Amino acid sequence: MPSETRVPSQVPATLEAWVKLLDGVRLPVAKDSHDRVLSAINDSRRSLRDIAELLQGSPALVLSVMREANHSANASQAEPAESLEVALNRLGLARCAQLLARLPAVPSDDLPPVLNQFVQISQHASQQASGLFASRLARLWQEIHWGSLLFLSPLWPLALTFPALLDDWELRVIHKGEDAAEVEQELFGVRIMALCRAVAEHWRLPEWVTQGYRLLLEEREQLAQAINISREQDSLVQQHRLDEEPGLRRWFNQPANTVLLANNLALAAQVGWDNPHLLRWQLLTALYLQTSLDDVQNQVHQQAAVSARRHARPGLFHPAEALLWPWQQRRPHPDMLTPPPPTAEELAHWRSLCNELLAQNTRFTNAVHLATQARDALVACGFNRVMLLAFDRANDCLRVQQIAGLPKEMLAVNLPTTGNKLLERLVRQAAQLRLTPENHRQYAPLFPAPLRPLLRSEHLLLRSLAVDGNVVALVLADQGARPLSEVGVQAFAKTMPCIERALASFGNRGA
Repeated sequence: MPSETRVPSQVPATLEAWVKLLDGVRLPVAKDSHDRVLSAINDSRRSLRDIAELLQGSPALVLSVMREANHSANASQAEPAESLEVALNRLGLARCAQLLARLPAVPSDDLPPVLNQFVQISQHASQQASGLFASRLARLWQEIHWGSLLFLSPLWPLALTFPALLDDWELRVIHKGEDAAEVEQELFGVRIMALCRAVAEHWRLPEWVTQGYRLLLEEREQLAQAINISREQDSLVQQHRLDEEPGLRRWFNQPANTVLLANNLALAAQVGWDNPHLLRWQLLTALYLQTSLDDVQNQVHQQAAVSARRHARPGLFHPAEALLWPWQQRRPHPDMLTPPPPTAEELAHWRSLCNELLAQNTRFTNAVHLATQARDALVACGFNRVMLLAFDRANDCLRVQQIAGLPKEMLAVNLPTTGNKLLERLVRQAAQLRLTPENHRQYAPLFPAPLRPLLRSEHLLLRSLAVDGNVVALVLADQGARPLSEVGVQAFAKTMPCIERALASFGNRGA
């Protein structure tokens, strides 16, 4: 079985580097789909249409076949294949079998969840396109179907290689309303839409895919005009305004726009059915179809339900679920939910670790041993990201001793305290700071540069530890950037004196 793609450790900083990285990713395929398709290819009784229908069950396989066909030597001068059957004809069954042999085949339950989520969004978009547009544009149903399924495919390898970046983007842009351009430049070094277009062009995906990205990047003025007209409540006034601008009417009525409409409907529905972004695309769809907003909303809800029956999988969110919720309720990002309190077993383990820290006859052989016990106590009471730093008073710096839930590179961090008001305050005397969304803007700029990208959190506890009035260590802890549970905060407060007692006993062990 082929090995999975190695996940890179460094985030590319340029468009060219991103395209090269994503182009080299081999998307994993569910083993049952992989085996069914390979068996059909090796069965002389199966037609290309049969094989194409089997391939549709695995969008990752579809993408791999389309990419391979459009990059093949005899296709280099041809138009990109607009359908899977054309791609299979161009590639040939022998090369298709060779392609399947190169792809990682893994059990369905082992497929990465973030990748699965993005593939499911693409399947939902394809269903929306089919239900809303394919019957009205019957001659173009293949272009509509494959274009809408593959429109977001440049994000699939990104979801596999850097799922945390996409998760962070969703939290900050969608749920917290930060500026998308600033967040994308910080996280990716490039704009996401520009990256998607570059990858789609490199893969030679169907023209309707690249045309959609071109519209979003270069034709925003026309899109803004169409949005403005779509907000007009009187349909006759809408038509009069379009008649007055025939160029805009021709531009807006292009069949390729169905791919863009369907994907934005599917993406926006991930947040909730009652949000301005979704309403904007529903109004545009109503204008395109020359029907009412109510009619479009009914159709979109119906197609979401159809998609859920066909594509929903355990552990993944499908917007059809939210049709049962109160209308204004939205799906919160997991990082905005308070984590569950520690279990009884975890609390029992925490108490045991604290009792060992409080023991009069210290058993710790060195400072690292003690820091490990302190870290484990904090993890046991619900803090899954922890950093303990020892204060080197002679050199006025903090050196990392132990971490949990953070990259190993953080063990090499050395933080000078001189000149940093926050650290100077924390090492002057024992003190505690609880970072919250309300005071985050005030304190975040004071964080030392090495900590900012890795401990970006609006819910963080900082506590300096002292022995005989002298600060000897600093603790940072959070619950994965999520709102802190009060049980965790109370346990943190009770753990700190235990660590201080252990530090004092360890310092006097030779007396």
